Amino acid sequence: MKKHIISTSKAPKAIGTYSQAVCVTGGSSIYLSGQIPLIPETMEIISGDINEQINQVFKNLIAVCQKSNGNLKNIVKLNIYLTDLNNFTKVNEIMSGYFDEPYPARAVVGVNELPKGSMVEIDGIMVIESCNKTY
Repeated sequence: MKKHIISTSKAPKAIGTYSQAVCVTGGSSIYLSGQIPLIPETMEIISGDINEQINQVFKNLIAVCQKSNGNLKNIVKLNIYLTDLNNFTKVNEIMSGYFDEPYPARAVVGVNELPKGSMVEIDGIMVIESCNKTY
């Protein structure tokens, strides 16, 4: 098994021992690491506004998807982590601007805290035709 590591400067660099995304040779699934609302150029959280944070997370996911030769439409599963489940409806509202039906499978989980004081983190699985290309 050979892993293809996917990395782009258009999304925040990893702040730990992980890759932005990984694909396994011979497969078509790309595993997207969790994105928090970091601005890639500054590596700082965008603001304390949940709407801006959710939008920044989706922008970061888009950058990694594009580097993987895909887009948000290729995502089949999302996991969303919120420090306040009262923001569940905001996630749905904003997500509807990025996705059309049929929507990906999804879980929303309330957590005590997230890295760097973020209020939201999203990871997922994307499926493309083939991920045997060099990234």
